[in-house]
Amino acid sequence: MPRPHVEEERRQQILEATWHVIAVSGFRNLRLSDVAKRAGVSSGMIHYYFDTKRDLLKAAFERYYEHSTQRRQWVMETGKDPLELLKLIVESYLPIEEETLEGWHVWSELWVEGLQEPDLQQLNEDFYGQWRRLVAGIIRDGQDAGVIRDGSAIELANMLIAMIDGLAIQVLLGSRSMTAERMRTTCMAFIDEMLPKSAAR
Repeated sequence: MPRPHVEEERRQQILEATWHVIAVSGFRNLRLSDVAKRAGVSSGMIHYYFDTKRDLLKAAFERYYEHSTQRRQWVMETGKDPLELLKLIVESYLPIEEETLEGWHVWSELWVEGLQEPDLQQLNEDFYGQWRRLVAGIIRDGQDAGVIRDGSAIELANMLIAMIDGLAIQVLLGSRSMTAERMRTTCMAFIDEMLPKSAAR
């Protein structure tokens, strides 16, 4: 039996391979043989760690959320003011770089499959609950500092998150009227609208 640290490394290797395959092939077309090939292990090794394909996919989505959060941790450590933090968050989610594009494909697959799967709906609920609280917390900090206008921080967070998600999907679909640059401009304009009225003049 592999040593504990080797087991964990191999498990993470399989999960990373899973989300790469999801991004390329989609959720429903995913084959364990493709995951095994990407991870450099046997299909039997995947079954050693995950009883079912559903267990594997759920764990892959959970791990990808952690990965996505860790990848953007630098944003929170910049020491920027809240408005600048929000703008950096938008920049980090623009569907431009290969890794970010892959991430949007993974999340899109989660949403589509979640329409039929209660366990994935709960996963989405948990992820988005954390995400909303993070963004709302930044907005509240800005309100306390007087650089963001008064109002419900949760509502403002929901509007910004919905804007990022909705526009990113349009970019992924190749919309001629919604490019990544236009997505950036639209989101930044919304953030600028958060300025207190006195500061916005």
